[in-house]
Amino acid sequence: MRVLGISAYYHDSAAAVIEDGRIVAAAQEERFTRIKHDPSFPTNAIRFCLGRAGGPPDAVVYYEKPLLKFERILSTAFSVAPRGYRAFAAALPGWLREKLWIPLQIEDALRELGCDVAGKVHFADHHQSHAASAFFPSPHARAAILTLDGVGEWTTTAFGRGEGNSLELLQELEFPDSLGLLYSAFTYFCGFRVNSGEYKLMGLAPYGTPRYRDAILEKLLDLREDGSFQLNLEFFGYREGERMTNGRFAELFGGPERRPEQPLTGRECDLARSVQEVTEEIVLRIARTVHRETGEKALCLAGGVALNCVANGRLLREGPFESIWVQPAAGDAGGALGAALAYYHLGCGAQRAEPAGRDGMSGAFLGPEYTDDEIAATLGEHGLVGERLSLGECAERVARRVSDGAVVGFFQGRAEFGPRALGGRSILADARSPEMQRVLNLKIKARESFRPFAPIVLAERVGEYFEFSGESPYMLFTTPLVHSRRRSAAAPEDRLLERVNQLRSDIPAVTHVDYSARLQTVDRLTHPQLHAVLTEFERLTGCPVMINTSFNVRGEPPVCHPREAIACFLETEMDTLAIGSFVVEKSAVDPEVLKRVSRRVFRPD
Repeated sequence: MRVLGISAYYHDSAAAVIEDGRIVAAAQEERFTRIKHDPSFPTNAIRFCLGRAGGPPDAVVYYEKPLLKFERILSTAFSVAPRGYRAFAAALPGWLREKLWIPLQIEDALRELGCDVAGKVHFADHHQSHAASAFFPSPHARAAILTLDGVGEWTTTAFGRGEGNSLELLQELEFPDSLGLLYSAFTYFCGFRVNSGEYKLMGLAPYGTPRYRDAILEKLLDLREDGSFQLNLEFFGYREGERMTNGRFAELFGGPERRPEQPLTGRECDLARSVQEVTEEIVLRIARTVHRETGEKALCLAGGVALNCVANGRLLREGPFESIWVQPAAGDAGGALGAALAYYHLGCGAQRAEPAGRDGMSGAFLGPEYTDDEIAATLGEHGLVGERLSLGECAERVARRVSDGAVVGFFQGRAEFGPRALGGRSILADARSPEMQRVLNLKIKARESFRPFAPIVLAERVGEYFEFSGESPYMLFTTPLVHSRRRSAAAPEDRLLERVNQLRSDIPAVTHVDYSARLQTVDRLTHPQLHAVLTEFERLTGCPVMINTSFNVRGEPPVCHPREAIACFLETEMDTLAIGSFVVEKSAVDPEVLKRVSRRVFRPD
């Protein structure tokens, strides 16, 4: 049986297809349109997924129930009227034009692709989709399930239990009480974009002190011992729809919100640290409740809040569960996959397929891939000639170039599904370099200097560098460095740039200000080519750790097609491009080719 899942119209639209329970393909629409977090109907992603499938879908499943969501929007608008009228009036045409007619849109779109799905369109609950995406691809035969996000139809948090081919959600928290919206309110107030900049807030938090923690707990929410809470809506504006926060929120935290691109101050650092600590406390309390109510030893996580790898790391270290598995596409994109899995297992009663690897996600390498012939043709179109190497030679070249201080674009195999670069569409660099964080942020990524980079490490060497003994293949856990790798560092609390540039360890480019790192372990089974690069790098340098960051520039999604990788390579100060079996050195590129390249103006993100 072949099932197509779709998510659309909020953020991170995506499609996924499963065949007899196995995940064949999954991709976000942004990778094709080049619009970051693209919310539009995922026509391109659907076309790709069906192209990887063995035939047309037997069923199509949308990741939430639009009528129930519209009921929540109407009910909320009436409850705050007339204050929310302008926002409601602005949103209404989109609902009347598109969102209330999703079955017809799906049928029309699939018909244009040669598939007749009339009468085959189904709907899953939003948090049921998240729960299915968390449990069914996980390695666990039975587990507790926890989903946390902004809001679906009405639900903002839910937990339950999965076993075999079934799952049941037992309890939930409803809008407007939402951990995701609380975190997004602080994201907005600190000058970052909602549904995009939450990871920036998480990265900013270690530079601050939690001086607003008590104010959040005393004024903004009533937190109970079981992790449930009620928000004080007098401080928020998201029900009215125009702003996440209001004047009372600004008064409580010392003035108006920071505007995007304004300099960061100590206040934003302290706000980030405070709401991060509150978030972690809520997650820990909920997890203890889930553990007590379900009696399970393993926990599966999904929903946008599950991308908070700092909270995940703390939950893994301090929480009651023996193991935790997080869906790598935990946000709304993963809802497309969850919707398909929910229908297949819960709607049809089909049994779970045995995972081919450690889990059912194939390392999250579920997106497009390109042949060497396609890559060679694209290189030629740009006036480039790559040196063709064997896999072993390519790994040796990449490792040597990184050890020499080069920045390497690494484009191999299938693209990743989810927001993290895991080695399919990555930029690699030397974690030992004290200058590399600054170089990458300013010369390659064109982004804020405070933002840390993540390390990749050979799975068999992880304990030599990090206080971590398990697997983190999806870069979804933050963990401390072992003490033997740390260096003492001190700088004035109010001088952010000085603190960014401090040497804190012997891998300073991936060591955050609190001696933590967002870790990805690399094993030979899941990613043999990246494992070979790291193995060779360790042979050359004695260090099994590199920087891995997404292959993109600010304001754009990670590259998908070879033409985007080549453009990013040419238009930035990247040194080397390893693309398929080809390696291109910037120093060997015809100067006339570089003259024709116009340096791009980076989009805000």
